[in-house]
Amino acid sequence: MEILYPLLFENNFHKVVWGGNRLKPLKGLAADDEPIGESWEVSAVPKSKSIVKNGPLAGKDLGFLTKEYKELMLGKAVSKKYGQEFPLLIKYIDAAKDLSIQVHPNDQLAQKRHHCFGKTEMWFIMKAEPGAYLYSGLKEQINPEELQEHVKKGSICDVLAKHEVKAGDVFYIPSGRIHAICGGILLAEIQQSSDITYRIYDYNRPGLDGKLRELHTEEAKDAIDYTIEPDYRTHYKHKINKPVPVVSSEFFVTKLLEVDRSFHRKLYKYDSFIIYMCLSGDCTIRIKSTEGYGWWKMPDKANREIHLSEGNSCLIPASVADFHVTPHNENGITRLLETYIDNKNF
Repeated sequence: MEILYPLLFENNFHKVVWGGNRLKPLKGLAADDEPIGESWEVSAVPKSKSIVKNGPLAGKDLGFLTKEYKELMLGKAVSKKYGQEFPLLIKYIDAAKDLSIQVHPNDQLAQKRHHCFGKTEMWFIMKAEPGAYLYSGLKEQINPEELQEHVKKGSICDVLAKHEVKAGDVFYIPSGRIHAICGGILLAEIQQSSDITYRIYDYNRPGLDGKLRELHTEEAKDAIDYTIEPDYRTHYKHKINKPVPVVSSEFFVTKLLEVDRSFHRKLYKYDSFIIYMCLSGDCTIRIKSTEGYGWWKMPDKANREIHLSEGNSCLIPASVADFHVTPHNENGITRLLETYIDNKNF
């Protein structure tokens, strides 16, 4: 087995009817007319696995690496909990048009119906056009029968909580919560590793194949949490050069790092892999030690360091979770989202 090191992945773009043309330029690529809605940054979903592009493991997919390296990749506790399954899916999303009104099942329902994880997720808004909004949660109490009536009448949006958004806004979307990203929003999405979506309403529009997209209103009835919450936004404070907790849950923990100087991260205590999404600027990530895994060897000099540029993401295996991050944004702050499984507190 090759020694593990920080992993970068090949681009993995997904064309969808609501997609835009901002994801390729975000990554420093030329724009074109393809409606790219999603960039799957870190994925072990069988139909669209991430392929390593750097170092001796180049060409291997994340699903293979998870099964091959087990706890060295995932962490001992994560491996014990999830077996040989990589538990998260990381994306950038560009919504030029409204996404469907949808909901995701929880772990229990997803396992019963689809033999897979449920889908809890979070959104970090990177850019939003003036007046852009999204839907998250209900604003009026309804029951499953009333839901069906609203779908038939095309009035489902009337009972949803509508939120105008700006860059930096965060929404945590637990499984069961009705939601939709709407046009004019570019965001980072962190979610459980699942591609199960129940599409409730899709504005009677055709897909890329010219046919109306399938709805799952009947399946959604049992998946929806009909509870009304007083506040659907996630609130946090900005702090420079200090990790700021944004979302903390049993499924993942995400922190925002807005930095203009080098910092050291030693995260062995969480016993998890770490994922960085570079929202703006760029940085170098360099392995310091592998002492958290005792016998595991350091990667050779050529593979101890990676350069992470804007719009890209990397995966740091659990066995090398002691590293330095050095920003290189001469014009200001480098912004990163840091995500891992918190096996210490959950």
